[in-house]
Amino acid sequence: MTRDGQPLAVAGSAWLDHEWSSQYMEKDAVGWDWIGINLDDGAALMAFRMRDRAGATFWAGGALRRADRSVRVFSPQDVRFTPRREWRSARTGASYPVSWVVNAGELEFEIEPLFDDQEHDTRASTGTIYWEGAVRALRAGKRVGVGYLELTGYWRRLEL
Repeated sequence: MTRDGQPLAVAGSAWLDHEWSSQYMEKDAVGWDWIGINLDDGAALMAFRMRDRAGATFWAGGALRRADRSVRVFSPQDVRFTPRREWRSARTGASYPVSWVVNAGELEFEIEPLFDDQEHDTRASTGTIYWEGAVRALRAGKRVGVGYLELTGYWRRLEL
């Protein structure tokens, strides 16, 4: 960053959300639930699940980068997303499970959106409607991190 042509030091935090690759989903999958959490202790969790037509987990996985930079990769059996509360969009009629309990191995987090209405209507560009937004991670009601949650395939099957 510069000011009046001179370098300016800045400090703070930022979030980079970039999908590095897209592939066609398995024909039996309809969408995914994905979360990335920066934990207050310096660790970071990424977890996801692909859903089938009945809403059950078709595939899951994730990883924990601990504060010491060591990494634990989670198998599909280690990752569970359990919905706690839904929000329904007045604009599109789609319902999204915006509040979750996410388990990754022995870790368990309550996930709450900063606000419910974070729906994106991208029919004019990518052709779909999905929910993606800022969340906080809690344990026993106390904040332990912040992050991002993405929910696709709730309006209709996601077509890539």
